[in-house]
Amino acid sequence: MAKQGEMFALISDEQKIEAEKQIIERQKETDFDIREYPIEVIVSKYVDKLEETDKAELFIPDYQRELVWSEEQQGRFIESILLNLPIPYLYVADVHTGENEGRLEIVDGSQRIRTLVRFLGNEFKLDDLKMLPMLNGFYFKDFPVSRQLRFRRKTMRMIELMEVDEEARRQLFDRLNTGGTKLKDMEQRFGSQDGPFTDFVRNTAANLRFRQLCPISDVRINHRDYEEMVLRFYAYLHRYEAFNKRVDEFLDEYLDHMNNHDFDREELLTTFENMLDFVQRFFPHGFKKAPNNSSVPRIRFESISVGVALAQRIAPGLVPASMAWLASDEFKTLTRSDASNSRPKVVNRIHFVRDNLLGREVQYDQQ
Repeated sequence: MAKQGEMFALISDEQKIEAEKQIIERQKETDFDIREYPIEVIVSKYVDKLEETDKAELFIPDYQRELVWSEEQQGRFIESILLNLPIPYLYVADVHTGENEGRLEIVDGSQRIRTLVRFLGNEFKLDDLKMLPMLNGFYFKDFPVSRQLRFRRKTMRMIELMEVDEEARRQLFDRLNTGGTKLKDMEQRFGSQDGPFTDFVRNTAANLRFRQLCPISDVRINHRDYEEMVLRFYAYLHRYEAFNKRVDEFLDEYLDHMNNHDFDREELLTTFENMLDFVQRFFPHGFKKAPNNSSVPRIRFESISVGVALAQRIAPGLVPASMAWLASDEFKTLTRSDASNSRPKVVNRIHFVRDNLLGREVQYDQQ
């Protein structure tokens, strides 16, 4: 057994010097500014679109989770603001390249920002508050105007990272979220849920035409986003109307079910190929919104792919009369990055594609 002195002697002075150099160099690469904005301004930066790009200044990247906070968690966050309790910093990064150049990517804080957007938009009411129980049942509109104004003026601090590439932003996101509501990505899912359907998803995700019609970044490829998109396609196609929980749990349950039951590989593959045929023929940019877009968001892919497959079930030889809806404000709203978590939003964006392709009135979920 080695003595304590012998264990510490394993690190040489030269190694210590080189390690210190590395720390200093990495610190130089992480430049940042600290800013402070009123809640009203933060919400505006996330919701309001810039005239030049038709995109909001603040955005949530594709690698991040859906809205997973329960309404109880959201209410407690609003309660904390009302009580002037300390709120953790928001982390954003100034994007320097690609289609999002100049915009601010939310690295950490998407749950808080989405909650503020929902609360100011009267999308949920406060409930089960412990310290301010008199507010239970209140929507934002129920506050006196004076309190609404004060709430909008409350400020939150934001750390803006400079010159940080996508891989570094993703690593930072993972580190900041360690110990919280843990992300379960496809890499972890494949490691823990192996089986015949997992193999089928992996093989289908390698389809070259699929990757050409639906480009994504190298970072997303390395995190198995193509595999997750294929899994989402089949899970929503077969069960979207039963979706009523977190997306990761929904996908886990579907994958586990398919791995433990027989399935028709040829039928599933034909459905996927027919959907790709249709997208290639009738969608001018494939799954992309515009020809210069370099990465397709998951929400856009799943709404188009599942909507197309459902329309083909009803009308196998379908030729759409018009594709004008694809550029509509309604479709943009339905496929926004924060429009993915609730069952009505899942159903509505899929039905919007399906029913517009069929040339009929959209059957919206009214729940």
